[in-house]
Amino acid sequence: MATTYTALSVASMAGGARACLFSHLPRTLAKTNISTTSIVSSKWIYSSKMGLNPLQRECAIKKTVHTRKLQVRAARTESQGVSLGFRAPSFELPEPLTGKTWKLEDFEPYPALLVMFICNHCPFVKHLKKDIVKLTNFYMKKGLAVVAISSNSVATHPQDGPELMAEDAKILNYPFPYLYDEAVLFLPGETKEEMRAQLQELQEVARDFGAVCTPEFFLFKKDGRRPFELVYHGQYDDSRPSNNVPITGRDLSLAIDCVLSGQPVSPVQKPSVGCSIKWHPGAK
Repeated sequence: MATTYTALSVASMAGGARACLFSHLPRTLAKTNISTTSIVSSKWIYSSKMGLNPLQRECAIKKTVHTRKLQVRAARTESQGVSLGFRAPSFELPEPLTGKTWKLEDFEPYPALLVMFICNHCPFVKHLKKDIVKLTNFYMKKGLAVVAISSNSVATHPQDGPELMAEDAKILNYPFPYLYDEAVLFLPGETKEEMRAQLQELQEVARDFGAVCTPEFFLFKKDGRRPFELVYHGQYDDSRPSNNVPITGRDLSLAIDCVLSGQPVSPVQKPSVGCSIKWHPGAK
């Protein structure tokens, strides 16, 4: 029998210090072979009608998430397939640390926008995290807008879920918003076909950008009222977790310098190298 869920307003739980605002409960759709995870949207969370108080429910959720046994293999992937001149897609995503929802339009006043697809667990991202903070702090003072997005499935990688994203952003003191791209809202009474369609909307922003790995960098420039257009889609630098090359941020820094000074960015760009984005089972 399928479990029935009701939506609870996050605002109604704001007073609970231990309230689990980003919960993931197993959900099996009746009379189908689809087994997935209920995913939180920026305003709602799911709660099963089990008669549990919020604290008990949180413990049940954490036990469920951490006892799942899934075989996951890391895959080294290069960024690809996005042409320079590509216009930045619209997005509207929640920031787990603050609860704020960010849109592409929030960055319209800036002359340039850096969009980074990152996550918590990837060794390629971990290798660069501290230096990314330094680089973005430096260029944000010069007028660069920056946003980071995590699109990994929590069904396969719960360590990349929103609660731990918020923790990571706080510990590392990210100067940019770190947004969550796996939100979907199942509504009561939806048909199996409607639920399948909802699954296809998981990680929608990563798909719209053409992102395939973490880290992956998209640098856009804006001329007047024109939309943001892609001028750099390349690596951070030549450093990798095990190649002993110092981290400099040289490639990305050179591109940002060109954009902020009004100079053309070289079209010769090395691709980003990292872990593949972990797509939600059944969604890709």
